[in-house]
Amino acid sequence: MNALFYPVHLCHARTLERLLSEYDSVHFRDFMALQLTPFMGTTAFPDRMGDYYPELLDAGRIIQGHNVSGALQPDMIAAVDRDLADPAWRAIFHDALSDDYQFQRTLFDEADIRKRENGDSLEIPVLSGFRTPDWQTTPFSVESVKALSLRSRPRHHNPGFEYGWALVKTSVALAYTIQLCRQLQGTAVTDSASHHRLLAQSCYRERIELSNSCVKREGY
Repeated sequence: MNALFYPVHLCHARTLERLLSEYDSVHFRDFMALQLTPFMGTTAFPDRMGDYYPELLDAGRIIQGHNVSGALQPDMIAAVDRDLADPAWRAIFHDALSDDYQFQRTLFDEADIRKRENGDSLEIPVLSGFRTPDWQTTPFSVESVKALSLRSRPRHHNPGFEYGWALVKTSVALAYTIQLCRQLQGTAVTDSASHHRLLAQSCYRERIELSNSCVKREGY
């Protein structure tokens, strides 16, 4: 049995330990560096899970090198637009962006988010503004987010772009998860409950049969 970890390219050591107790091998994607437009995208980080666990890489327990970077292809854009037009998917996303610290960390710099002792997050202004329910029903598509990225104002002064870009990055990560799991004939595994719910909703809507498992994080 093999699994693909999602939605990011690294996982916590305790999550990895639990996954390796259940699966023969765990696949990891490379950092997802998306190119939204010729002038806008994310920069890849070169680190991989095998850098931290070379013995597991050599033994074939960790398998890495799945590329999920570059410009979005038409089929990927169509899949993202379907997520963004799905009210149920958008509701899960909005709740996660508002209240899920682990989810927020996949979208914003950790330096900008601090976790309180009670588990809540100390919010940067853009996150605080996203709590309003209007964002959940604001229409977005890949093309509209591209248009927002071209506005002259700095991105951190453009909450519409920030919210839309977070939507796109989240959806693309899940679409790549579906694509890779089909290629690998493996199970999608995560330790993010919000991403697990989002992937389940995408698969339900699209009538995609996919084994999707979530490791519950306790104490870390």
